[in-house]
Amino acid sequence: MKKLLTIALLVFTHTLIYAGGFQINEHGARAMSMGGAFTAVANDPSAIFFNPAGLAQLKGTHLMLGATFITPSSSFRGPAPAVNEYKMVKQVFYPINLYGTYQLSKNVVVGLGVNNPYGLGTKWDDNWVARFVTTESDLKTFFITPTVSYKISDDISVGWGLDFVYSQVTLKRKADLSPFAGEADVKLSGNGTGVGYRFGLLAKVTKELSVGFSFRSDVKISFEGTAETKGPAQLQSNLPNGDVKTELTTPQNLTLGVAYKVLPQLLVSADFQWVAWSSYRDLKVDFVDPKWPDLSSPRNYFDTYIVRLGGEYNLLSNVDLRGGIFFDKNPVRDPYLDPTLPDADRIGFNLGVGYKVNNNIKVDVAYMFLRFAERTITSSLVHYVGNTPLNGTYNSSSHLFGFNVSYNF
Repeated sequence: MKKLLTIALLVFTHTLIYAGGFQINEHGARAMSMGGAFTAVANDPSAIFFNPAGLAQLKGTHLMLGATFITPSSSFRGPAPAVNEYKMVKQVFYPINLYGTYQLSKNVVVGLGVNNPYGLGTKWDDNWVARFVTTESDLKTFFITPTVSYKISDDISVGWGLDFVYSQVTLKRKADLSPFAGEADVKLSGNGTGVGYRFGLLAKVTKELSVGFSFRSDVKISFEGTAETKGPAQLQSNLPNGDVKTELTTPQNLTLGVAYKVLPQLLVSADFQWVAWSSYRDLKVDFVDPKWPDLSSPRNYFDTYIVRLGGEYNLLSNVDLRGGIFFDKNPVRDPYLDPTLPDADRIGFNLGVGYKVNNNIKVDVAYMFLRFAERTITSSLVHYVGNTPLNGTYNSSSHLFGFNVSYNF
């Protein structure tokens, strides 16, 4: 029976680690439509996320509310040498972004932001070939960020913020009970909290040229939850159930940006974002009840980067057209990739429009097509049954629709 426990919990460990690949950077429709290249622009309330130093550019009081609707799709062909295709169940996710800012004095602006920079999930048919690896995963994070920005001079500002984090996770899979007959349903659910920080710098080198820098710290989220395993009645007392604890650390992010006013109507911007995924060396799962053994699983993520390019053209006095593109390098090594998150290098294509309804109200909309590189795994350390590796080919893409409504007092 200890073997059954070990099999069940090792899959939990895989799943939580892959949650780290669920970073979401779309927290403002204007920035999203510019490919996320916003660090050296940061002149709306979403600066709380992209570069807190940018808040010093805002006068008066601002409210900005929005969401991004995400429709991911993914398929798996295999397990090799078979070429059977399995498709992920379609879902829609809608991370929110809410910002409020207030100018305290000529040089000081404060703000409060709420968004979901890590999350999403996957869901596969209960009877699919890799059901012993995963059937469903769902991770949500809520970052609540009070921020202050100070204008050192007309050309230089700095900003700081604290992140208070709340997170929920639910993971499901089947468990193979061999040599006994039947299968078990395994579920892990829990919630956790953590604290982080961020800071940034924004400088206008000339009237046309600005540069920006932002840093977001890692956040260690401590989860407490419950592991539930339901199987045949004659085996139930020997299946793992009880309270568990674990930790998940989000990566540090460091971004450098530059923006240049090519024409009076045309702004071009670019960002380089470094993401310290290598903090994910392993993950431990601790059972509160000492009769169940604790587990640790190596993951060995590596640091990655995102390169962004965007532009904004002022077509009319109240209409802006935007576009952008970016390349996002994935952090997951081939042997550890599994269908919990079929990650791969990706390219994002972005479009958007901003419409100023009147002097107080503005609406921004954005669209993104995210295409993942086809990824074939031949050295998997993930076993879908017994010791048989889950080798095969993953294909993924996603459509994202973002909107924001802003009101200035």
